[in-house]
Amino acid sequence: MSTTLTPAPAAPTGTPARAPRTDLTRPPFGRLVRVEARKTFDTRAGLWLSASIVVLAVLATGAVIAFAPDEALTYEQFASAIGIPMAVILPMLAILSITSEWSQRSGLATFTMVPSRGRVIAAKAVVSLLVGVVSMVVALGVGALGTLVGSLLTGLDPVWDVSPSEFASLGVANLLGMAVGFMLGVLLRSSPAAIVGYFVFTFVVPTLSMTLAAFQDRWADAQPWADFGYAQTALFDGWPDGEQWAQLGVSSLPWLVLPMLVGLWLVTRSEVK
Repeated sequence: MSTTLTPAPAAPTGTPARAPRTDLTRPPFGRLVRVEARKTFDTRAGLWLSASIVVLAVLATGAVIAFAPDEALTYEQFASAIGIPMAVILPMLAILSITSEWSQRSGLATFTMVPSRGRVIAAKAVVSLLVGVVSMVVALGVGALGTLVGSLLTGLDPVWDVSPSEFASLGVANLLGMAVGFMLGVLLRSSPAAIVGYFVFTFVVPTLSMTLAAFQDRWADAQPWADFGYAQTALFDGWPDGEQWAQLGVSSLPWLVLPMLVGLWLVTRSEVK
């Protein structure tokens, strides 16, 4: 018994054929970056954290002018004073850029409109990088203004005792701090847990490592290669040499790179409610 296939009726003349959907319907990456940048400052916490970078930079500059001796009014002194609050605030911004999708329950809408979660996380990483660079430029500009004001008040010549290589190494240190915050946000996806984890990572772990190094010679020898916090201290003493860069790279593998990969794997597979 044979079966005859009847062809489907042709579309009426003049009716346009529906074009198949393609990848071109995805929002471009630049648009994702703009959206994530707006979301970073739309929240109350993100707005005030960003504003506090400028406010604290001005306050730190004023404190140096008011309380430091005249001979200490150098650009290095201003940069060090401004760098302390920045080292805390910038990682908090990176953390909140990730955890807000879960704490504010906006992730369901975000990942419904953009199902490729990796593109969203990449856009958030770019925004965190841009915020870090712009914040450092603003803070360094405030420090330069403080140096000029201090020299006018004291009648001394301004002292520019920070070289371009030292600027660059301090910038790398701040960006690594943001990377740690970003990693904890991706890994834990909870604002309180990630913030507590950052302070443990930054203050508790280095203290334990230094204590262990004081009593264990083996750990003291391995510390530059195994302790990520210890390896980063080279960035605050000028531009690191080749061995110090190698130590920074090796120590970042278990403390930064591997947890980031685990966090990205969890983000792409976790349920968003």
